[in-house]
Amino acid sequence: MIDDDKIARINELAKKKKTDGLTDEEHVEHKGLQREYLDALKGNLRQHIEGIKVVNEDGEDVTPDKLKQIQKDKGIHGR
Repeated sequence: MIDDDKIARINELAKKKKTDGLTDEEHVEHKGLQREYLDALKGNLRQHIEGIKVVNEDGEDVTPDKLKQIQKDKGIHGR
């Protein structure tokens, strides 16, 4: 995940954007930091979803085949 200093900088630039406006350099920096944050967030979400195992009320594995294949390729859940 992105570190706390970068998140603080994103928030600082966002606040400045609303009040005083950003310079061209700050705008580029803000967009780059936002992209880095979103990419990290998407990566973490993907990793979480790929680790999910779906089980019905009877205890049967009903994980979608596409997800099972991804898990097999990555060696998750011993597939």
